Amino acid sequence: MTEPAPPEAPAADADRASTRATGVVIVGMSIALWWPAFTLGAWGTLFFDQMLTVWAASVGALVVVLIQPRGRPRVLKALALLVPSLWIVLNLVLVDSEDGDAVTIIVSLVAIFAAILGLPITIWVLARVVWPEFGEDIAWGRRLIVLGAVILIAVASFYLGANQSRFLTCGDFTISGNSEPPGCTPGPPDILTE
Repeated sequence: MTEPAPPEAPAADADRASTRATGVVIVGMSIALWWPAFTLGAWGTLFFDQMLTVWAASVGALVVVLIQPRGRPRVLKALALLVPSLWIVLNLVLVDSEDGDAVTIIVSLVAIFAAILGLPITIWVLARVVWPEFGEDIAWGRRLIVLGAVILIAVASFYLGANQSRFLTCGDFTISGNSEPPGCTPGPPDILTE
């Protein structure tokens, strides 16, 4: 007769939960961030649908943050979630699209900030709103790992976008429903066709 295995220590369970939470955050933020970073590298711009997706998600998250019970800190979350709305307001009020003045440059920088940083912040806040214990499962060291992984993926995606002509053709973009970025390699769809 074999003896039953001793129950696992609570520390091991907590470590597994922290690892799962870290993985969820890294994957979610990476999925949300790679395409805006790639398009910034390939086309030199962020597409309007990416910006408006970030805006819609941040406004939805902002509503949830504002209706939370009072005892929770919400000011920093709310300010972070207002960045995409700031971009839209600046565009509506200040920018004359024919001028290349300082205001246009500032609004463009806010747009890049909103897309590249707004997505991960929005995902993090949404995760914390839906799953309040979520952040408690991740130690500060693991949060730094999340930040490092997401930054690495964003930089790599930008690099891949900037160098898309080395491994994609114009046909790859066309068949996927995207416009051809400047400098793409002429040819039919090439990726995964052999």
